[in-house]
Amino acid sequence: MASNRNLVPQAQMALAQLKYEIAQELGIALPADGYYGKMTTKDIGTIGGYMTRRLVQMGLNKVDRH
Repeated sequence: MASNRNLVPQAQMALAQLKYEIAQELGIALPADGYYGKMTTKDIGTIGGYMTRRLVQMGLNKVDRH
């Protein structure tokens, strides 16, 4: 069975920061109260897609340096 827990607990804050940075770059306002239920699926998916691309790029950059 799949689990949504982070393997590295410290990564939670880094991922949250990345989400806010990407949303700001895309001009998508994130709710201050943390409730995403009123946001469109398109906006949430766009942020998630850009997060994935950025994380993959960061991983590839790290591999290239070694």
